[in-house]
Amino acid sequence: MFKTILHQSFTLSYQVTGKDLPVVVLLHGFAEDGTIWDQLTTSLKDNYRLLIPDLPGCGRSPLPAIPEAGIPLEDLAGLLIALLDAEDIQQAILIGHSMGGYITLALAEKYPHRLKAFGLFHSTAYADSDEKIAGRRKSIEFIRKNGAPAFIRQSTPNLFAESTRQEHPELINSLIDRYASFDPNTLILYQLAMISRPDRTRVYQQFNGPVLFILGQQDALVPLQSGLQQTHMPRVSHIHILENAGHMGMLENSDGSRRILHDFLRQY
Repeated sequence: MFKTILHQSFTLSYQVTGKDLPVVVLLHGFAEDGTIWDQLTTSLKDNYRLLIPDLPGCGRSPLPAIPEAGIPLEDLAGLLIALLDAEDIQQAILIGHSMGGYITLALAEKYPHRLKAFGLFHSTAYADSDEKIAGRRKSIEFIRKNGAPAFIRQSTPNLFAESTRQEHPELINSLIDRYASFDPNTLILYQLAMISRPDRTRVYQQFNGPVLFILGQQDALVPLQSGLQQTHMPRVSHIHILENAGHMGMLENSDGSRRILHDFLRQY
């Protein structure tokens, strides 16, 4: 079932599936929408109540009229709280992929009482390095000059492990076909939002619940060593490394991702 809520200037579309507790929010990353979780939801919905939103400008959710400076991730965290309120949910488990993990951390910082636990799926609490910021600004200029389809075609292969690129090019081509029609303004605004986010490693110490880390052995965007450096910071950590996976473990190793999520969620 798909539903829609209105909150401030945002219109948020989201899918509700499954019936049992706990409630789990699956939050997609940059240049994605909620369908990125499709390979996992088939089995997870038998055991959990899933809320799968499309962030503003993605999937079924329109991009609102907003300042050129971008969408603050803190505002998106507030939008997720509005979603929980609309569903009369006091606490949930939030799993965020990549940029979805950045929003998850923003929510855990401001609304920790609304989370039983959270998970970072190929994500990080570190702020962008100077090199990363320069890369994002270069991407923004590329999008402005060449459009979204060219950017998606260029950037998507880098999300996958070398072994995936060699053995399963159909995964990459499918993702390019699915997301090539993105609004370039959406891509630019989210790049700006990621540039401006602060370091949130302190959230790990402040949060009382467990934190799940899913890391890709060959992730070029959140390198394995960088991810592992954060795993000692929470009070309770669950740490999993997906072998032969880059930044898209839910596609590259869907069976392993499904087992990891199920084992974590059933404990809480």
